[in-house]
Amino acid sequence: MSDYDVDLFVIGGGSGGVRASRIAAQHGARVMLAEEYRVGGTCVIRGCVPKKLLVYASRFRAEFEDAAGFGWTLAQATFDWPTLIANKDQEIARLEAAYTATLGKAGVAIVKSRAVLRDAHTVQLANGEQVRAAYVLIATGGAPTYGDPIPGVEHAISSNEAFHLPQLPAHVVIQGGGYIAVEFAGIFAGLGSHVTLVYRGENILRGFDDDVRQHVRMDMEKHGIRVITGCKIAAIERSGSRFSVHLSSGNQITADCAMFATGRAPNVARMGLEEVGVEIAKNGGLAVDEYSRTSVANIYGIGDVTNRINLTPVAIREGAAFADTVFGGKSTAVDHTNVPTAVFSDPEVGAVGLTEAQARVRLSRTDIYRSMFKPLKATLSGRDTTVLLKLVVDGLTDRVVGCHIVGEGAAEMIQVATIAVKMGATKADFDATMALHPTTAEELVTMRQKSASYAREAAE
Repeated sequence: MSDYDVDLFVIGGGSGGVRASRIAAQHGARVMLAEEYRVGGTCVIRGCVPKKLLVYASRFRAEFEDAAGFGWTLAQATFDWPTLIANKDQEIARLEAAYTATLGKAGVAIVKSRAVLRDAHTVQLANGEQVRAAYVLIATGGAPTYGDPIPGVEHAISSNEAFHLPQLPAHVVIQGGGYIAVEFAGIFAGLGSHVTLVYRGENILRGFDDDVRQHVRMDMEKHGIRVITGCKIAAIERSGSRFSVHLSSGNQITADCAMFATGRAPNVARMGLEEVGVEIAKNGGLAVDEYSRTSVANIYGIGDVTNRINLTPVAIREGAAFADTVFGGKSTAVDHTNVPTAVFSDPEVGAVGLTEAQARVRLSRTDIYRSMFKPLKATLSGRDTTVLLKLVVDGLTDRVVGCHIVGEGAAEMIQVATIAVKMGATKADFDATMALHPTTAEELVTMRQKSASYAREAAE
């Protein structure tokens, strides 16, 4: 590799790019990483981390209300949005500095610049400088999309801008029904905004188990979030200091903020990818094999830019696997099955494996175990909420192939439950596990009665 300036050039300093750079450098590679915005990428700078901080902030209101049922008398609580945002910004700056320092200690050279491909081995920086690399890794992530162009779309914000609003809007209209839309609906509502969620589909959280989707929507509506489905924003018109949001149904909503959370698209444009022969897949991301290699032998892609499973831990795992494969002498393919996911909504969702609908299509026989109940905490707080736990079981092998949880701590529970699902645990294994009482999680090992059972042959 002496004919090259570096052994590896990484374009994109998000979670996947940072991990790949560090591991490759530890294997002895000469690594350079280019990031045109801030080191840390979507997750650290404008995604998972700041969003979770805002989620924490939004939940205190309910905690203060619930405290009365447990004997606490509290003074009237007040909330200050600028304080939250300033503290969030301080933490994000600390994390960015930590990421940068970690890369420096590993020997990775960082350039704060946009980088594009000139040929399979040549990367050009914004100042015109060119770097020759034996391998190139594309880890540029994704960016918010606004869907079809509509009049007044320039008045709307995405999740990127939501983290930097100067003040908390009194009324927010959010278009979208996925993770980001549902999570920000909970954030704004919890902090005191009036929230309307508009989604073109029949129900929110497409791709999740139908019981989960219905349960989350029911609780969101119960706690003041207006959910309008089968509809979308058709136009946004400024009306003084506010906005008139026109819906495809013909209705109109006056709001202080219109937010689009309609998904994210892979960052593949204007990078020279197609010019050097890198194939773009039908999903809009880089077409890669099981080792994250593109159609050009020395160019790889990881994370959201491949549009496989767009989750931070997946990007991190793919980055490490790439570095071990190319520079560590150990071919490593990432297993993308049974990846857990969480929606930090109110109520929270945790899920892994097959939904009931997926299982009924793929398996000859499917057994469903479901439990729904009022959590112990709500018996004194008086909060109108319920918990849902659901196990999807292969009726022939007794293996648990899906686990779905809605309620407080769902994300924490699903991380542990995923270990069992990944190992192939059976329903009998769950049943043989001693319960920890009183907890919500004990329901996972105490559900005995099937709520439903389906045989595919009978359905056909």
